[in-house]
Amino acid sequence: MKTSFLVTILLAAAVCTHCIEQVKDSNGNPVKLGGKYFIQPVKSNGGGLVPAAINILPFCPLGITQTLLPNQPGLPVLFAYDPVFVGTDYIYTSTSINVKFESDIWPVCNEFSKLWAVDVSSSAAKEPAVVIGGERGSPASAFKIEEATGAHTYKLTTSYGTVGTTPGAWLNAPQLLVTNDEAKTLFVKFVKVEDDATKATTSTSRIEKLGLRMFPFY
Repeated sequence: MKTSFLVTILLAAAVCTHCIEQVKDSNGNPVKLGGKYFIQPVKSNGGGLVPAAINILPFCPLGITQTLLPNQPGLPVLFAYDPVFVGTDYIYTSTSINVKFESDIWPVCNEFSKLWAVDVSSSAAKEPAVVIGGERGSPASAFKIEEATGAHTYKLTTSYGTVGTTPGAWLNAPQLLVTNDEAKTLFVKFVKVEDDATKATTSTSRIEKLGLRMFPFY
């Protein structure tokens, strides 16, 4: 199994030397499958990414917003390959993945999955929102991590466009959407939840309580 994955990587490398690289966290370590990470914008005075309502009615599904609280690192996410890749414990650029919020505290919209997805409903805007409620195997839930300018800096892309932001409904907090406008592109870093620096200030459970108790305002 491991050999098959390595063959895939080698074939891709033969086509383009820099197409597939290990995704690195903010400390330069490889991002691991099953590891918890905060997704944090690199050019902002706010905090990390959290689920939040983007409409008054219907309230669900929740969208994804950058918290305005600079000391709030966000809500942890997990990355998984879709379809599943065997033989690797790490995430690579330019490969199809699912992104999923990871939290035991989820007070609203429990009928929806915690997988990210592009809102491709008939009522979606020209620049559709990124929301929860995705499904494995669905093109709307397939994201790719691509390298961007800056050390350990990335952007997320989809078959519908690049993930960017626009001022949202709640205090103009940046709301995630999919766009073809390069000026709106969201550049992010991945911060491992178990970092010693994170442990020194707060525990994961406290992080979750700090963010999720404040639905949808943060």
